[in-house]
Amino acid sequence: MDNRRHSILITGCSSGIGYACALGLQRRGYLVVASARRQTDVARLRDQGLDAVQLDLDDPASIATGLEQALALTGGSLYALFNNGAYGQPGAVEDLSRDCLRAQFETNLFGWHELTCRVIPMMRSQGEGRIVQNSSILGLVTMPYRGAYVASKFALEGLTDTLRLELAGTGIGVSLIEPGPILSSFRDNAVKKWREYIDTEHSPHKDAYLAMERRLKKVGPAAPFTLPPEAVLKRLIHALESPRPKPRYYVTTPTYVLAGLRRVLGTRMLDRVLYRVSGGGAR
Repeated sequence: MDNRRHSILITGCSSGIGYACALGLQRRGYLVVASARRQTDVARLRDQGLDAVQLDLDDPASIATGLEQALALTGGSLYALFNNGAYGQPGAVEDLSRDCLRAQFETNLFGWHELTCRVIPMMRSQGEGRIVQNSSILGLVTMPYRGAYVASKFALEGLTDTLRLELAGTGIGVSLIEPGPILSSFRDNAVKKWREYIDTEHSPHKDAYLAMERRLKKVGPAAPFTLPPEAVLKRLIHALESPRPKPRYYVTTPTYVLAGLRRVLGTRMLDRVLYRVSGGGAR
């Protein structure tokens, strides 16, 4: 495939997976448009040689403007969309306010959905396209104190599976990538959101939160089998270039293991495994 003819818009490129995939695909010959929420990150991406636009997934006007600017850079066409920008909201389910859950879904689901719906008509008219959603191991299984994030990713999985069925025969491939532990700034962002929304001092989960905080603030990998963000790039390339992209791509060893256990274990036994491996903290 001549990648020079293929353009891709990637969200959440300020660091981690989005940043690594933007650089990797550009080196591979793609016309990459990287997006980020903050203008300072957009300026930094441009300084590093990437085409970049500002796109805040929480803001419909920013989504519209960001996509318009991206299309101006690609000549009006778009072969692929990689939805990646997201964050994880820690907290026990009973401590999650309505506003907290709404904020999690605005970024992790509603913004992705709106952007995706805006590019589908263009891909239909082209007769081809790829939509790749960066989900999570927590789109397959659940763990304590990750309820908001889990709910957003379970919803994403269902919406994406439905979309794949609805777009069958259009030439538009739809795939999910399922990372497990990946080196990124994910935990730093989770700490900020935890402090913003969770009242630790008055929660019955206070002791668990203290353990969770130590895990979130740990320097370096917080879980075994953690991989660099470039591990996701390998799966993304296959989803973009294979004549028959897979519906799901697992990335890390924990993803393969827990996905397998979900298929063979009963619910109570799986609960025991998940509670043990979760450590009572957050990703």
